[in-house]
Amino acid sequence: MSIRVLLVDDHALARTGLRMVLDVEPDIEVVGEAATGRQAVHSARRLEPDVVLMDVRMPELDGIAATREIVAAAEGPRVLVLTTFDLDEYVYDALAAGASGFLLKDVGPEQLVHGIRVVAAGDALLAPSVTRRLLDAMVRAGRRAPTTIDALEDLTPRELEVLRLVAQGLSNAEIAELLVVEETTVKTHVSRLLAKLGLRDRTQAVVLAYESGLAARASG
Repeated sequence: MSIRVLLVDDHALARTGLRMVLDVEPDIEVVGEAATGRQAVHSARRLEPDVVLMDVRMPELDGIAATREIVAAAEGPRVLVLTTFDLDEYVYDALAAGASGFLLKDVGPEQLVHGIRVVAAGDALLAPSVTRRLLDAMVRAGRRAPTTIDALEDLTPRELEVLRLVAQGLSNAEIAELLVVEETTVKTHVSRLLAKLGLRDRTQAVVLAYESGLAARASG
């Protein structure tokens, strides 16, 4: 079964470039395009894609608001945000709105295809190097809220430790190597902490870790 993708960007040339890359992949089908956030919401409901490639800055409705509406729908698609990073200071808001990850607009074809497959499979796209840059910038800008998340009290010490490492952008394999445990054990910890916190994926876990100050305490 093909991965159904909706392309959202206000520049026609950008959409054309993305389509050219994806059309040659046997397991990916571009089912539609949208030039505004409002069109994206309508197209997502009508076409029922598996993944929405979402630009941040668009007319009518920006990518953040569009993402929030799209993921709020029952059985809605996953959203993969496209950003120039240096210019898009609102990527964190998009992740908090429910996006499953983000890619830089200058990403290579192989990385783009890989990102779509990762998100479609139900995981979050959190490339360590980009994640650390984004979250470091968010903290410097004072985006972290000094709030206490009550649900964190339900986590075991090991689950808290795993959450801190997830917030640093580490993969399950990297966490397993660091903690000297099997990768399947880390996957179990991640699944349990997501369930306890009522989160959908690793991206939301990263957001919560920074908002609660957990990640900052770990690094400080």
